[in-house]
Amino acid sequence: MSGPSAINSVFFASIRVTKKVHIYWYCQIIGWSFYVVVNSIFQGLSTLSTYREYLIYFIMLLAGIAISHAYRSLVKLWHVLRLSVPAQIVFVLVFSFLKGNLFFLLILLLTRIFGGAPIDLNLVTASEYVLNFTVVFCLWNGIYFGFQYFQNYKRVEINSLRYLAASRESELNNLKAQLNPHFIFNCMNSIRALIDEDPNKAKVAVTRLSNMLRSTLLLDKSKVIPLKEELNLVKDYLELEKIRYEERLHYEFAVTEEVTTCLIPPFIIQSQVENAIKHGISKHPGKGTILVEAEQLGDDLKIVISNTGKIRTESSATGVGLTNSAQRLNLLYGNRGTIDVKAVNDLVVVAINIPLK
Repeated sequence: MSGPSAINSVFFASIRVTKKVHIYWYCQIIGWSFYVVVNSIFQGLSTLSTYREYLIYFIMLLAGIAISHAYRSLVKLWHVLRLSVPAQIVFVLVFSFLKGNLFFLLILLLTRIFGGAPIDLNLVTASEYVLNFTVVFCLWNGIYFGFQYFQNYKRVEINSLRYLAASRESELNNLKAQLNPHFIFNCMNSIRALIDEDPNKAKVAVTRLSNMLRSTLLLDKSKVIPLKEELNLVKDYLELEKIRYEERLHYEFAVTEEVTTCLIPPFIIQSQVENAIKHGISKHPGKGTILVEAEQLGDDLKIVISNTGKIRTESSATGVGLTNSAQRLNLLYGNRGTIDVKAVNDLVVVAINIPLK
Protein backbone atom coordinates (compact mmCIF):
# COMPACT_ATOMS: atom_id res chain seq x y z
CA MET A 1 0.00 0.00 0.00
CA SER A 2 1.39 3.38 -0.98
CA GLY A 3 0.44 6.88 -2.00
CA PRO A 4 -3.14 8.14 -1.42
CA SER A 5 -4.40 4.69 -0.34
CA ALA A 6 -1.89 4.53 2.51
CA ILE A 7 -2.68 8.10 3.58
CA ASN A 8 -6.43 7.38 3.57
CA SER A 9 -5.91 4.18 5.57
CA VAL A 10 -3.86 5.97 8.23
CA PHE A 11 -6.31 8.90 8.31
CA PHE A 12 -9.39 6.71 8.88
CA ALA A 13 -7.52 4.54 11.40
CA SER A 14 -6.66 7.68 13.41
CA ILE A 15 -10.31 8.76 13.29
CA ARG A 16 -11.41 5.37 14.66
CA VAL A 17 -8.87 5.55 17.49
CA THR A 18 -9.91 9.13 18.37
CA LYS A 19 -13.56 8.10 18.38
CA LYS A 20 -12.86 5.19 20.75
CA VAL A 21 -10.91 7.50 23.11
CA HIS A 22 -13.82 9.96 23.17
CA ILE A 23 -16.30 7.17 23.94
CA TYR A 24 -14.07 5.89 26.74
CA TRP A 25 -13.82 9.28 28.46
CA TYR A 26 -17.55 9.99 28.05
CA CYS A 27 -18.31 6.66 29.71
CA GLN A 28 -15.78 7.31 32.47
CA ILE A 29 -17.13 10.74 33.37
CA ILE A 30 -20.83 9.89 33.01
CA GLY A 31 -20.53 6.53 34.79
CA TRP A 32 -18.61 7.75 37.83
CA SER A 33 -20.70 10.93 38.02
CA PHE A 34 -23.86 8.83 38.09
CA TYR A 35 -22.46 6.58 40.84
CA VAL A 36 -21.31 9.48 43.00
CA VAL A 37 -24.51 11.52 42.53
CA VAL A 38 -26.75 8.56 43.43
CA ASN A 39 -24.67 7.86 46.56
CA SER A 40 -24.69 11.52 47.60
CA ILE A 41 -28.48 11.68 47.20
CA PHE A 42 -29.01 8.61 49.39
CA GLN A 43 -26.49 9.98 51.89
CA GLY A 44 -28.34 13.28 51.97
CA LEU A 45 -31.66 11.51 52.60
CA SER A 46 -30.31 9.48 55.49
CA THR A 47 -28.16 12.10 57.27
CA LEU A 48 -27.70 15.82 57.26
CA SER A 49 -24.87 16.47 54.79
CA THR A 50 -22.58 19.48 54.81
CA TYR A 51 -20.26 20.85 52.17
CA ARG A 52 -17.53 18.54 53.56
CA GLU A 53 -19.46 15.41 52.52
CA TYR A 54 -20.08 16.84 49.04
CA LEU A 55 -16.40 17.75 48.74
CA ILE A 56 -15.50 14.16 49.63
CA TYR A 57 -17.94 12.90 47.00
CA PHE A 58 -16.34 15.17 44.39
CA ILE A 59 -12.89 13.81 45.27
CA MET A 60 -14.38 10.28 45.07
CA LEU A 61 -15.48 11.08 41.53
CA LEU A 62 -11.96 12.12 40.54
CA ALA A 63 -10.44 9.17 42.41
CA GLY A 64 -12.75 6.67 40.71
CA ILE A 65 -11.79 8.00 37.29
CA ALA A 66 -8.09 8.01 38.18
CA ILE A 67 -8.03 4.48 39.66
CA SER A 68 -10.03 2.93 36.81
CA HIS A 69 -7.93 4.76 34.20
CA ALA A 70 -4.69 3.53 35.81
CA TYR A 71 -6.17 0.03 35.87
CA ARG A 72 -7.04 0.33 32.16
CA SER A 73 -3.43 1.27 31.42
CA LEU A 74 -2.33 -1.83 33.30
CA VAL A 75 -4.75 -4.00 31.30
CA LYS A 76 -3.31 -2.66 28.05
CA LEU A 77 0.30 -2.90 29.25
CA TRP A 78 -0.07 -6.56 30.30
CA HIS A 79 -2.24 -7.45 27.26
CA VAL A 80 -4.92 -8.93 29.50
CA LEU A 81 -7.38 -9.15 26.60
CA ARG A 82 -5.10 -11.72 24.96
CA LEU A 83 -5.30 -14.07 27.96
CA SER A 84 -7.70 -16.98 28.15
CA VAL A 85 -11.18 -16.23 29.49
CA PRO A 86 -10.61 -17.99 32.87
CA ALA A 87 -7.37 -16.05 33.34
CA GLN A 88 -9.19 -12.79 32.54
CA ILE A 89 -11.92 -13.59 35.08
CA VAL A 90 -9.34 -14.25 37.80
CA PHE A 91 -7.51 -11.04 36.89
CA VAL A 92 -10.71 -8.99 37.03
CA LEU A 93 -11.82 -10.43 40.39
CA VAL A 94 -8.42 -10.00 42.04
CA PHE A 95 -7.87 -6.43 40.85
CA SER A 96 -11.49 -5.42 41.52
CA PHE A 97 -10.99 -6.55 45.12
CA LEU A 98 -7.69 -4.65 45.35
CA LYS A 99 -9.28 -1.51 43.90
CA GLY A 100 -12.20 -1.88 46.30
CA ASN A 101 -9.79 -1.89 49.23
CA LEU A 102 -7.88 1.07 47.82
CA PHE A 103 -11.10 3.03 47.34
CA PHE A 104 -12.20 2.24 50.91
CA LEU A 105 -8.85 3.37 52.34
CA LEU A 106 -9.09 6.57 50.31
CA ILE A 107 -12.53 7.32 51.77
CA LEU A 108 -11.23 6.71 55.29
CA LEU A 109 -8.39 9.12 54.62
CA LEU A 110 -10.74 11.77 53.21
CA THR A 111 -13.11 11.56 56.18
CA ARG A 112 -10.17 12.00 58.55
CA ILE A 113 -8.83 14.99 56.60
CA PHE A 114 -12.13 16.84 55.97
CA GLY A 115 -14.02 15.63 59.00
CA GLY A 116 -16.94 14.01 57.23
CA ALA A 117 -19.43 11.58 58.66
CA PRO A 118 -17.40 9.07 60.72
CA ILE A 119 -17.20 5.45 59.58
CA ASP A 120 -17.62 2.73 62.21
CA LEU A 121 -14.41 0.74 61.74
CA ASN A 122 -15.31 -2.86 62.41
CA LEU A 123 -14.85 -5.97 60.30
CA VAL A 124 -18.48 -6.17 59.13
CA THR A 125 -18.71 -2.49 58.10
CA ALA A 126 -15.33 -2.54 56.40
CA SER A 127 -16.27 -5.73 54.53
CA GLU A 128 -19.54 -4.15 53.37
CA TYR A 129 -17.71 -1.10 52.02
CA VAL A 130 -15.02 -3.16 50.31
CA LEU A 131 -17.58 -5.54 48.81
CA ASN A 132 -19.67 -2.63 47.55
CA PHE A 133 -16.68 -0.99 45.87
CA THR A 134 -15.50 -4.36 44.50
CA VAL A 135 -18.89 -4.85 42.83
CA VAL A 136 -18.68 -1.35 41.34
CA PHE A 137 -15.27 -2.08 39.84
CA CYS A 138 -16.47 -5.49 38.59
CA LEU A 139 -19.31 -3.67 36.84
CA TRP A 140 -16.76 -1.26 35.32
CA ASN A 141 -14.79 -4.27 34.08
CA GLY A 142 -17.92 -5.82 32.62
CA ILE A 143 -18.66 -2.67 30.61
CA TYR A 144 -15.05 -2.16 29.50
CA PHE A 145 -14.33 -5.77 28.57
CA GLY A 146 -17.75 -6.12 26.94
CA PHE A 147 -17.04 -3.10 24.74
CA GLN A 148 -13.61 -4.51 23.82
CA TYR A 149 -15.09 -7.92 22.97
CA PHE A 150 -17.72 -6.24 20.80
CA GLN A 151 -15.06 -4.20 19.00
CA ASN A 152 -12.90 -7.29 18.46
CA TYR A 153 -15.91 -9.24 17.21
CA LYS A 154 -16.69 -6.51 14.68
CA ARG A 155 -13.04 -6.37 13.64
CA VAL A 156 -12.89 -10.15 13.14
CA GLU A 157 -16.17 -10.06 11.21
CA ILE A 158 -14.92 -7.25 8.96
CA ASN A 159 -11.64 -9.08 8.34
CA SER A 160 -13.61 -12.25 7.56
CA LEU A 161 -15.77 -10.36 5.07
CA ARG A 162 -12.67 -8.80 3.50
CA TYR A 163 -11.09 -12.23 3.18
CA LEU A 164 -14.28 -13.60 1.64
CA ALA A 165 -14.46 -10.68 -0.80
CA ALA A 166 -10.80 -11.16 -1.77
CA SER A 167 -11.37 -14.90 -2.23
CA ARG A 168 -14.40 -14.28 -4.41
CA GLU A 169 -12.55 -11.65 -6.40
CA SER A 170 -9.73 -14.13 -7.01
CA GLU A 171 -12.19 -16.85 -7.96
CA LEU A 172 -13.97 -14.51 -10.37
CA ASN A 173 -10.67 -13.61 -12.02
CA ASN A 174 -9.81 -17.29 -12.36
CA LEU A 175 -13.19 -18.03 -13.89
CA LYS A 176 -12.83 -15.18 -16.38
CA ALA A 177 -9.33 -16.39 -17.22
CA GLN A 178 -10.83 -19.78 -18.15
CA LEU A 179 -13.07 -18.18 -20.74
CA ASN A 180 -10.38 -16.47 -22.79
CA PRO A 181 -8.53 -19.61 -23.95
CA HIS A 182 -11.90 -21.35 -24.39
CA PHE A 183 -13.19 -18.50 -26.54
CA ILE A 184 -9.96 -18.25 -28.59
CA PHE A 185 -9.90 -22.04 -29.06
CA ASN A 186 -13.40 -22.00 -30.57
CA CYS A 187 -12.57 -19.11 -32.89
CA MET A 188 -9.31 -20.70 -34.05
CA ASN A 189 -11.16 -23.93 -34.82
CA SER A 190 -13.53 -22.01 -37.05
CA ILE A 191 -10.67 -20.24 -38.87
CA ARG A 192 -8.72 -23.49 -39.27
CA ALA A 193 -11.70 -25.06 -41.01
CA LEU A 194 -11.78 -22.14 -43.47
CA ILE A 195 -8.08 -22.11 -44.43
CA ASP A 196 -8.31 -25.01 -46.91
CA GLU A 197 -11.91 -24.41 -47.82
CA ASP A 198 -11.78 -20.68 -48.57
CA PRO A 199 -8.47 -18.81 -47.85
CA ASN A 200 -10.03 -15.40 -48.55
CA LYS A 201 -12.76 -15.97 -45.99
CA ALA A 202 -10.09 -17.21 -43.60
CA LYS A 203 -8.28 -13.86 -43.94
CA VAL A 204 -11.49 -11.97 -43.22
CA ALA A 205 -12.06 -14.23 -40.21
CA VAL A 206 -8.57 -13.52 -38.84
CA THR A 207 -9.26 -9.79 -39.12
CA ARG A 208 -12.55 -10.19 -37.24
CA LEU A 209 -10.81 -12.30 -34.62
CA SER A 210 -8.19 -9.60 -34.16
CA ASN A 211 -10.92 -7.01 -33.59
CA MET A 212 -12.69 -9.29 -31.15
CA LEU A 213 -9.55 -9.96 -29.14
CA ARG A 214 -8.98 -6.22 -28.84
CA SER A 215 -12.49 -5.85 -27.43
CA THR A 216 -12.04 -8.89 -25.22
CA LEU A 217 -8.94 -7.45 -23.55
CA LEU A 218 -10.92 -4.34 -22.63
CA LEU A 219 -13.94 -6.26 -21.35
CA ASP A 220 -11.83 -8.66 -19.31
CA LYS A 221 -10.66 -5.87 -17.00
CA SER A 222 -14.16 -5.27 -15.62
CA LYS A 223 -16.26 -7.27 -13.20
CA VAL A 224 -19.44 -6.12 -14.95
CA ILE A 225 -20.03 -4.38 -18.28
CA PRO A 226 -23.02 -2.78 -20.04
CA LEU A 227 -25.23 -5.24 -21.90
CA LYS A 228 -24.65 -3.26 -25.11
CA GLU A 229 -20.89 -4.00 -25.07
CA GLU A 230 -21.51 -7.72 -24.57
CA LEU A 231 -23.99 -7.77 -27.45
CA ASN A 232 -21.46 -6.08 -29.76
CA LEU A 233 -18.95 -8.83 -28.94
CA VAL A 234 -21.58 -11.51 -29.56
CA LYS A 235 -22.48 -9.98 -32.94
CA ASP A 236 -18.82 -9.96 -33.99
CA TYR A 237 -18.48 -13.58 -32.95
CA LEU A 238 -21.61 -14.62 -34.83
CA GLU A 239 -20.43 -12.81 -37.94
CA LEU A 240 -17.15 -14.71 -37.66
CA GLU A 241 -19.00 -18.02 -37.40
CA LYS A 242 -21.34 -17.07 -40.23
CA ILE A 243 -18.32 -17.00 -42.57
CA ARG A 244 -17.87 -20.68 -41.79
CA TYR A 245 -21.48 -21.86 -41.64
CA GLU A 246 -22.94 -19.47 -44.27
CA GLU A 247 -26.66 -20.17 -44.77
CA ARG A 248 -26.72 -22.80 -42.04
CA LEU A 249 -26.47 -20.07 -39.40
CA HIS A 250 -29.10 -17.41 -38.83
CA TYR A 251 -29.24 -15.18 -35.75
CA GLU A 252 -31.57 -12.53 -34.32
CA PHE A 253 -31.55 -10.11 -31.39
CA ALA A 254 -34.69 -9.06 -29.51
CA VAL A 255 -33.41 -6.60 -26.90
CA THR A 256 -35.36 -3.64 -25.56
CA GLU A 257 -33.50 -0.35 -25.72
CA GLU A 258 -33.90 0.47 -22.01
CA VAL A 259 -31.90 -2.58 -20.86
CA THR A 260 -28.83 -2.00 -23.05
CA THR A 261 -27.19 -0.01 -20.23
CA CYS A 262 -27.82 -2.70 -17.59
CA LEU A 263 -24.64 -4.18 -16.13
CA ILE A 264 -23.88 -7.88 -16.60
CA PRO A 265 -20.80 -10.10 -16.10
CA PRO A 266 -18.60 -10.12 -19.23
CA PHE A 267 -18.88 -13.16 -21.57
CA ILE A 268 -22.08 -14.34 -19.83
CA ILE A 269 -23.97 -14.30 -23.16
CA GLN A 270 -20.92 -14.93 -25.34
CA SER A 271 -20.15 -18.27 -23.69
CA GLN A 272 -23.74 -19.48 -24.17
CA VAL A 273 -23.70 -18.47 -27.84
CA GLU A 274 -20.47 -20.46 -28.25
CA ASN A 275 -22.22 -23.48 -26.77
CA ALA A 276 -25.14 -22.93 -29.12
CA ILE A 277 -22.76 -23.02 -32.11
CA LYS A 278 -20.68 -25.95 -30.88
CA HIS A 279 -23.45 -28.23 -29.58
CA GLY A 280 -26.43 -27.00 -31.58
CA ILE A 281 -25.79 -25.43 -34.97
CA SER A 282 -22.75 -27.57 -35.84
CA LYS A 283 -24.73 -30.78 -35.11
CA HIS A 284 -27.86 -29.68 -36.98
CA PRO A 285 -27.91 -30.74 -40.65
CA GLY A 286 -30.15 -27.94 -41.89
CA LYS A 287 -30.57 -24.25 -41.17
CA GLY A 288 -30.13 -23.31 -37.55
CA THR A 289 -31.19 -20.21 -35.65
CA ILE A 290 -29.85 -18.44 -32.59
CA LEU A 291 -32.11 -15.94 -30.84
CA VAL A 292 -30.84 -13.61 -28.08
CA GLU A 293 -33.54 -11.85 -26.02
CA ALA A 294 -33.24 -9.47 -23.09
CA GLU A 295 -35.87 -7.57 -21.09
CA GLN A 296 -36.40 -6.21 -17.61
CA LEU A 297 -38.86 -8.05 -15.37
CA GLY A 298 -39.33 -6.18 -12.10
CA ASP A 299 -35.94 -5.79 -10.45
CA ASP A 300 -34.30 -8.45 -12.62
CA LEU A 301 -32.80 -8.61 -16.09
CA LYS A 302 -33.98 -11.67 -17.99
CA ILE A 303 -31.71 -12.90 -20.79
CA VAL A 304 -32.75 -15.84 -22.98
CA ILE A 305 -30.54 -17.53 -25.58
CA SER A 306 -32.40 -20.01 -27.79
CA ASN A 307 -30.85 -22.17 -30.47
CA THR A 308 -31.90 -24.94 -32.83
CA GLY A 309 -30.87 -28.33 -31.47
CA LYS A 310 -31.35 -30.76 -28.63
CA ILE A 311 -29.84 -31.10 -25.19
CA ARG A 312 -27.21 -33.79 -25.37
CA THR A 313 -26.91 -36.32 -22.56
CA GLU A 314 -23.09 -36.34 -22.45
CA SER A 315 -21.62 -34.73 -19.35
CA SER A 316 -19.36 -32.52 -21.47
CA ALA A 317 -22.14 -31.32 -23.72
CA THR A 318 -22.43 -27.90 -22.15
CA GLY A 319 -18.67 -27.35 -22.04
CA VAL A 320 -16.93 -24.79 -19.86
CA GLY A 321 -19.38 -21.97 -20.56
CA LEU A 322 -22.44 -23.07 -18.58
CA THR A 323 -20.59 -24.17 -15.45
CA ASN A 324 -18.40 -21.09 -15.51
CA SER A 325 -21.39 -18.77 -15.92
CA ALA A 326 -23.31 -20.43 -13.07
CA GLN A 327 -20.34 -20.04 -10.72
CA ARG A 328 -19.77 -16.39 -11.62
CA LEU A 329 -23.46 -15.53 -11.21
CA ASN A 330 -23.50 -17.18 -7.80
CA LEU A 331 -20.37 -15.32 -6.69
CA LEU A 332 -21.67 -11.95 -7.85
CA TYR A 333 -25.37 -12.17 -6.98
CA GLY A 334 -25.86 -15.15 -4.68
CA ASN A 335 -29.08 -17.11 -5.15
CA ARG A 336 -30.66 -14.33 -7.23
CA GLY A 337 -28.23 -14.85 -10.12
CA THR A 338 -29.30 -18.01 -11.95
CA ILE A 339 -28.85 -19.79 -15.27
CA ASP A 340 -31.10 -22.63 -16.43
CA VAL A 341 -31.13 -24.84 -19.52
CA LYS A 342 -34.16 -26.63 -20.87
CA ALA A 343 -35.47 -28.14 -24.11
CA VAL A 344 -38.52 -26.57 -25.73
CA ASN A 345 -39.70 -28.48 -28.84
CA ASP A 346 -36.66 -28.44 -31.16
CA LEU A 347 -34.92 -25.63 -29.29
CA VAL A 348 -32.40 -25.46 -26.47
CA VAL A 349 -33.27 -22.49 -24.24
CA VAL A 350 -30.80 -20.96 -21.77
CA ALA A 351 -32.44 -18.51 -19.32
CA ILE A 352 -30.19 -16.15 -17.33
CA ASN A 353 -31.52 -14.07 -14.43
CA ILE A 354 -29.45 -11.09 -13.21
CA PRO A 355 -30.67 -8.84 -10.36
CA LEU A 356 -30.47 -5.15 -11.20
CA LYS A 357 -30.64 -4.01 -7.54
